[in-house]
Amino acid sequence: MQTRVNRFKHALAAGQQQYGFWLGLCSPLAAELCAYTGYDWLVIDGEHAPNDLQTVLAQLQATAPSASHAIVRLVEGNQTLIKQYLDLGAQTLLIPMVETAEQARDLVRFMRYPPLGVRGVGTALARAAAWNLNPNYLKEAEQELCLIIQIETVMGLNNLDEILTVEGVDAVFIGPADLAGTMGYLGSPNHPEVVAAVTTAISKVKAAGKAAGTLAINPQAALSYERLGVQFIALGVDTLALATTAGSILSQHKQRV
Repeated sequence: MQTRVNRFKHALAAGQQQYGFWLGLCSPLAAELCAYTGYDWLVIDGEHAPNDLQTVLAQLQATAPSASHAIVRLVEGNQTLIKQYLDLGAQTLLIPMVETAEQARDLVRFMRYPPLGVRGVGTALARAAAWNLNPNYLKEAEQELCLIIQIETVMGLNNLDEILTVEGVDAVFIGPADLAGTMGYLGSPNHPEVVAAVTTAISKVKAAGKAAGTLAINPQAALSYERLGVQFIALGVDTLALATTAGSILSQHKQRV
């Protein structure tokens, strides 16, 4: 038995464009459905959606047979949470609100076993290691783990150059919504100053040899980001897609009546 290959991480390293979709319904059935629609990656959101270990586990299991790679966004870069979700089988973690190089270095340590890190060893209880049925897990795990940090504050932007020097950070996700708020433009992620800041951040990430990502539910914004070199873009959110489609069906019927 071999450790599961992280297709998403290897695709980023190869410079391939990766399209994603956000999951907030906390439903394994919805996650499974989305996994078979063709997206390269899916984010199981544990920051703003009411997910926990059990609901994330169910979604990881539901999406595992598909070609879509499941990324788990944690509520924060907590050492204990990182250990738990890695043991659960998540291979790619998205950590919000990273603002300093020290934070980034800590996250790398939390994801690695000693002597390079501080991740606790509990493979007999870990789905990631197939409960010790995979004898190679301790040797192979690290090369298949992917760390994505979110830069979404003015402080994070100010420290981005130093953050990008941290070895073990695989990719950087730019969050325009929160960034707009910290810049004084809450609710206006398309404000020219926010767009300029995001554009500068993307160029820095690319220059550092790391992959840049973002969420862009507006088609024109998504296209613009891709042209700037954003390599992984989430094009939609399950909750918004359901609400928009359900409302549209009702509205269209009422118009016909």
